[in-house]
Amino acid sequence: MMRSVQFAIVVISVAAGLAQAQERLLDQRTSEYNEILVSETADGLRVLRFEPGGARQTVVKPGDPEHLELPYARAIPVGLALVERPQRVLVVGLGGGTIPSLFRKHLPDLQIDAVELDPEVVRVAKQYFGFREDAAMRAYVQDGRKFIEQRKNLYDVIFLDAFSADNIPYALSTREFLVSVRAALKPRGLVVGNIWSRSSNWMYDSMVRTYLDVFDDVYIVDVQGAGNKLVLGLTWNARLDRQQASERAFALSRRLGLRYDLGRLVAYGFRPPGDDGANGRVLRDGDQEDEPEGTSRTSPGALPAADPPASP
Repeated sequence: MMRSVQFAIVVISVAAGLAQAQERLLDQRTSEYNEILVSETADGLRVLRFEPGGARQTVVKPGDPEHLELPYARAIPVGLALVERPQRVLVVGLGGGTIPSLFRKHLPDLQIDAVELDPEVVRVAKQYFGFREDAAMRAYVQDGRKFIEQRKNLYDVIFLDAFSADNIPYALSTREFLVSVRAALKPRGLVVGNIWSRSSNWMYDSMVRTYLDVFDDVYIVDVQGAGNKLVLGLTWNARLDRQQASERAFALSRRLGLRYDLGRLVAYGFRPPGDDGANGRVLRDGDQEDEPEGTSRTSPGALPAADPPASP
């Protein structure tokens, strides 16, 4: 297992470096939290990274919020498909603003809060990636955990998409944090967490185990064409199967006029956790362990074809 993780990280790093070498650098700035790089590909796509040669955190086509280059971004609206008439959502981790901008385009009455720790990331999202605040969509510069703990609203769906250059901050993975997330959800609300699979995330099983400890019902969506997993934590026991979930996702695609069939993506990857999490432990505040020697963590903004394979 250790060798497979190391091999996956090497392949990812080489692919990311080659990809960035073919891009034109538009901006590079150092913030308190990140080394922020914005580049542009030959075909006009804007790319956000948090370290030189690092994973692509955001990829957009300027002026076209419906262009979703990263596979996980196409799958993440599944959260909206499983909630009846969502009115307010929270996105933790702004990046270039792809997810909230997509929701704003297709759901003009939806109230969207986005929280981002790094003020420079918010500035870059507005300057280079077309992110725009308005009366229905607000960006807050604050620690995502503190924002949720001090929340003023309840949400239908919370999307956890916050990453450094390495991985999800441990403080956004613990039982105590997920209990706060659950408390911030409406009675039939859910959380969608974007994480790497175990082939490149040594804490994968413990992350899933922690969701299972907090939420009434948990599902996994294996993201087609990437090493991402979406973990869905529900505040009620929905007893969903793959067909039911894909039908709801297909209906959402039709209703919103998406360019792609979300139902097909859900039919590919939606499943109960099965053995995922069986070998993990419940993550708790103050319990953080060091990574096993020789491993590395990589941010789950999907990469080119060298993404680690999805592993159940």
